[in-house]
Amino acid sequence: MSALFSPKRVTASPVDGVDVVLADLDGVVYTGKSAIAHAVESLNRVQETKHVGYITNNASRTDAQVGDHLRELGLTLVTEDVVTSPQSAVALLKDIVTPGATILVIGGEGLRDEVAKAGFVITDSANDNPAAVVQGFSPDLGWKHLAEASFALNAKDAKGEPINTPWVATNMDWTIPVERGIAPGNGSLVSAVHLAVGRLPVVAGKPEVPIFEEAMRRFETKNVLFIGDRLDTDILGANRAGIPSAVVLTGIDRAKQLLAAPAGSRPTYILGDLRELHEPYPESITGKNGSVTVRGARVRKQGMEIVIEREGDDELDLLRAACSVIWDSGLTIYGFNVPERLYIKK
Repeated sequence: MSALFSPKRVTASPVDGVDVVLADLDGVVYTGKSAIAHAVESLNRVQETKHVGYITNNASRTDAQVGDHLRELGLTLVTEDVVTSPQSAVALLKDIVTPGATILVIGGEGLRDEVAKAGFVITDSANDNPAAVVQGFSPDLGWKHLAEASFALNAKDAKGEPINTPWVATNMDWTIPVERGIAPGNGSLVSAVHLAVGRLPVVAGKPEVPIFEEAMRRFETKNVLFIGDRLDTDILGANRAGIPSAVVLTGIDRAKQLLAAPAGSRPTYILGDLRELHEPYPESITGKNGSVTVRGARVRKQGMEIVIEREGDDELDLLRAACSVIWDSGLTIYGFNVPERLYIKK
């Protein structure tokens, strides 16, 4: 039996048996300002019997603003159901610096709001000798803001020795999806500062564990399912946190990325859209010749060829079977000859 499909969940849906469902936002619930098809009604249906929380690496908006946006889309929630990377970053700051310390904030309203609520003094200048630097995404960030971070992080004491000012980043997302396409994310801006200071920050958001720990503390359970659209942040982070995950193919990563997913970034479930949260998840059956069957689809490995033996009626089942064959092989996809049919829709 493939590790991708748990035998305990052969006839169960992905949300059966969990207390809380945590959902990423960009690419899962919405793209830009618009809801993704079937997301709102599917999550509201989950909310009828379980708790639904929302996790976002986006540091440019406050939790209240995110909550307002989600309610405008039709979701049922309270602001406390939103867990943001700024909240996780502030939790890290509390362990690093003294209460009421001065913090250089490089970011937007979402980050500044959380730093202020935690009782820290906010500064925009390295001249104020901040106790730490915290950096998050804002579309309004420019060179002068990144320069202030560099000045603070390169600061020296009276003897000329490096101070090694603590540095926390809300996330390291290289890109963000916006209505016009894919744009540089916080990771790209953090990288600019990294090149100037020669070190990396402590990271609060996905794929690091702190944001998942913050969510599980808030909702008082570790029995959760996390839904995301990115393998390198969402799914990798859930795996690091030790919780099951579902990738939904409505955002950044699609079939080609799934087939090539490294071991740490492989989801528990592969979903076409969020309606499938409520449907029995298909069993994966491994045959004696190593072929994998998922309902009507069957795929096997023959040497370094990935062979489609039967396409079946659902192209998602075909993808699930192919992922299982490749992942269970212990080899990377780059050594295989993979039919284009597996990652190009009919």
